[in-house]
Amino acid sequence: MRSPSDSTSSTLNAFCREFLLRLDERDEPSTAAEADASGPWRIEPCPHGGFALLRQGESLRRGDRPAGTFERRETALLAAAILPSTGRDPLYRLRGEETPGGFVLERPRGEVAGHLEFYDPDAAAALHVAESLLRSPDSLARLLEAAGRVALLRAGKIVFERVE
Repeated sequence: MRSPSDSTSSTLNAFCREFLLRLDERDEPSTAAEADASGPWRIEPCPHGGFALLRQGESLRRGDRPAGTFERRETALLAAAILPSTGRDPLYRLRGEETPGGFVLERPRGEVAGHLEFYDPDAAAALHVAESLLRSPDSLARLLEAAGRVALLRAGKIVFERVE
């Protein structure tokens, strides 16, 4: 989450500085984390090498601080793909008690999505990210772009065979 001073750090903003300073005095709404992580994201080459991940409307030239910097463009693409999922409430949770079927994997309203043999919160978090990728065509496109030509050629053949 950005610190309160971040809203006034960029020199270019459609809202006046006084208005933004007044907003800094208020508590953020519950939707702030999702709004901060949702993007839209852009990738910009860094002057000294690597790639910066910035929100739309931000630029290294204007002095904005990137959300991340990466040595490889593919890693920046992956970060841009998954970041929107990090601000959202989890789409999957594991119940702590083991049942005869394993540990219950549930959706937010308590709907059972399945069972895992072991208590593995990382698997539940990974499922959250994967489903978030499927819900966002932009995020999915970034993931596919990061995969590169060879992986896409191979995956294309596999998908073609499966849907044939």
